[in-house]
Amino acid sequence: MTSDTITVERTIKAPAAAIFALLSDAAQHSEFDGSGTVRGTRQSSRPLTLGTRFGMSMHMGVGYRTSNEVVEFEQDRRIAWRTTGLKGLVGGRVWRYELQPVADGTRVQETWDVSEDRQRFFLKRSKLAPAAENGMRKTLDRIAERLED
Repeated sequence: MTSDTITVERTIKAPAAAIFALLSDAAQHSEFDGSGTVRGTRQSSRPLTLGTRFGMSMHMGVGYRTSNEVVEFEQDRRIAWRTTGLKGLVGGRVWRYELQPVADGTRVQETWDVSEDRQRFFLKRSKLAPAAENGMRKTLDRIAERLED
């Protein structure tokens, strides 16, 4: 990983509004997560908006929890949240989704941005970056499976 971001994209044959509704409901993230690490949210289902804070139960070898805050939000176009753990001592990576209507559906870009992450140096040199890219591809595939006719 040479830059601070990894981006994958896929065209999904579904309207941007349907994709955005799925992405902006943290309670559904475990259902389409391609990494296999997201177990579920600690709150009931509710739409995310700019500034919303939500917690997630995770598992990567061991169970842990993250705190997340929506830091970018443009209805049906873009949503991103910053993930931290251990009361903000670790993390700071941003997960971003950008949606662009195209002729045959919606182009969806997912980005893993570690430019503000406290462990950026480690993340860029570890096996986590390729694993994140693979997980993002699987995530977009699962979103497509769920929403395409």
